[in-house]
Amino acid sequence: MIDYIVAAVTALLLIAGAFFALAAAIGLVRLPDLYTRMHSASKAGTVGSGLLLLAAGLYSEDPAILARAIAGFVFFLLTAPVSAHLLARAAHRSGYDLGALSVRDDIRDR
Repeated sequence: MIDYIVAAVTALLLIAGAFFALAAAIGLVRLPDLYTRMHSASKAGTVGSGLLLLAAGLYSEDPAILARAIAGFVFFLLTAPVSAHLLARAAHRSGYDLGALSVRDDIRDR
């Protein structure tokens, strides 16, 4: 019975992770400028890859592997938004303008 529950939870994590990874990929292709594409890749990509990592750790049924998967997910959550922010700031300082749809630039006057 426990095996079926673990398999069902793993399947749900895989589906959710794949959905977020697909949303990140669609965002990379469809969004208009560098900054919104970075937002898509950093937010949805982080959650998608983290859920896929948790699914792999849960499916292994080894507590050590699951602990590493959880640690990896936490590491993703802590580092990806910060690195995306720093990359966006560097791009802004390098002269990449906002897209035509953007109406507000909070960094321009700093």
